[in-house]
Amino acid sequence: MSNAEILAELPKLKADERRQIYQRLCELREQDLLNGAGPSDEEKKLLDEALAEYEKDHDRGRPWREVLGDLRAQKAS
Repeated sequence: MSNAEILAELPKLKADERRQIYQRLCELREQDLLNGAGPSDEEKKLLDEALAEYEKDHDRGRPWREVLGDLRAQKAS
């Protein structure tokens, strides 16, 4: 199946099916990055912009454990 065929079929899928495909694509991308593929030029640009925004802001954020706790609390409610 070609890329064009796959892309044409995506809108026909149910939301849960698209979620499963998205999750699998994210897993594959993570494997690519872990295997040394590195971020794409677009991803590098986004990362650079996020880093610049982070460095510009004097509020350096919150500890990841605190954020994780908030996310888990939101999911539970």
